[in-house]
Amino acid sequence: MTALADAALTIAAETGEEPAGIDLFLPADYDILWSAVVLLIIAAVFYKAVLPKFQAVLDERTAKIEGGLAKAESAQAEAAAALAEYHQQLQEARTEAAKIREDARAEGSAIIADLRVKASDDAARIVETAHRQIEAERQQASVSLRNDVGLLATELASKIVGESLADSARQSRVVDRFLDELEAAGTAAASAAGTASEER
Repeated sequence: MTALADAALTIAAETGEEPAGIDLFLPADYDILWSAVVLLIIAAVFYKAVLPKFQAVLDERTAKIEGGLAKAESAQAEAAAALAEYHQQLQEARTEAAKIREDARAEGSAIIADLRVKASDDAARIVETAHRQIEAERQQASVSLRNDVGLLATELASKIVGESLADSARQSRVVDRFLDELEAAGTAAASAAGTASEER
């Protein structure tokens, strides 16, 4: 190939013409002109028809991306706000639960104290009522016994004396005297028994 180029240069030098190899790399002027015209037409068509469509697609994609970023940022801000609100509500719930627990403990202690007071009051009332009932029953038994003993004593005295003790005043005196003597004898016997137990 170089031998051919050397031969062409040699022939051209002998004939006095410019070598043809240099013109091979430079096109003719009319080719440059028509190529420039075609390039300008393609550029104008591209600039007027194709480039706006590309620009519209790129603008739409940019808007979608920016909208997506804005939505993501707003969603992230909402999530952060919701998380902060959740933590605040959780803290308030814990505080309220602790307060309710303390109130319940205090109220429970107060109720237990009231129940203890009421129970002791109820127990005292029950004991007092039992004492009153026992005393009333003792009094009733004493009256009943006094009447029964008086009736028996009157009958016995009537049989011993041989006369009727129909007079109620007389009958009452005899009964009272008899019961007093019985009580005095019972008291003397109890004190004698107490003295005997002390001497032992």
